[in-house]
Parts: sequence; structure tokens; C-alpha cells
Amino acid sequence: MKKISEIYKELGIAFSFPIVIEDANGNVTYREASDGRWSKREYDANDNRTYYENSDGDCSKREFDANGNITYHEASDGYWFKFEYDANGNRTYYENSNGYWSKFEYDANGNETYYENSDGYWSKREYDANGDRTYFEDCSGYKEGTPRSQSCAGKVIEVDGKKYKLTEI
Repeated sequence: MKKISEIYKELGIAFSFPIVIEDANGNVTYREASDGRWSKREYDANDNRTYYENSDGDCSKREFDANGNITYHEASDGYWFKFEYDANGNRTYYENSNGYWSKFEYDANGNETYYENSDGYWSKREYDANGDRTYFEDCSGYKEGTPRSQSCAGKVIEVDGKKYKLTEI
């Protein structure tokens, strides 16, 4: 890539360092220092940085969803990670190029109710109407609080080959 200072010199344009170029939204798209080091950035319509490159050979690209949540990042060394989100913007999945992943579940109030990862760890939580955690349990057997009893109404069980739908008493 030809540096901006070289182009300015060819065109006879006076300049001083650092050279900083911004887009219409004030995002720095190019920066060059007196030692010759430079960096270049690109942004999407929501001002999220989608691309970065510098004179050291580092570069990265990013993708975002319509809500501005990062969904993918990849670096020049090959490392990448990705995220997925639910309709409320809560992160529901993470995965990276090292094979690690994690899953998240939430209640209607956005409280994390379940977590699981590729290392085999899992945890579950319950909350009261105020959003205060009332129960926690994880795969190590650690428990805190008392789980609320869950209604079995509507569940189907099979006894001696016959199916029964459970109801509330």
C-alpha cells in the first residue's frame, strides 16, 4: 500500500505528521506517523470498525448484526471468534478458532439461567420476580439457594406402554 505521505509528496502537498484522515462521522480511517508507521480502518454505516490494517502486517476484520453486536472477528494470525445473540441482544453462543465454545440461556427478564462450555462446565440459575438470584447450581455439585418447584402440568409420561398427560391438582 502506498502511504499518504508519499502521495502528498508526489503531488507537492505540504503536510506534517501525524497525518490523520477521518470519515464524515469523525472515525479515523488512516493515520501515519513520522517514523513511517501507518494504520488504516474501515467502518460500517453504524460506525462499527469492520477492518483494520497496519504497517506491521497486522490486520483484522469484524462483522456486526443489525443491533451493532459483534458477530465475527478474525485476525491476521488466523485466530477468530464468533458470537450469536437472541432477539433481546443477549449473547447466546461463543466459539473461537481454538475449539472453545460456550452457550448461554436467559429468562424473559434477561437473567442468565443456563451456561455451558466446551470444557464440560455448566451452571444454572433461577431468579425471583425482582431479578434477584435465588438458586445456583453447577456441574461440580455446588448448590446455593433452593430451586423453585417446577410444575409438571402438561408433561406426558408413559406407564406400562400407556401415555398420560399430567395436570395441576
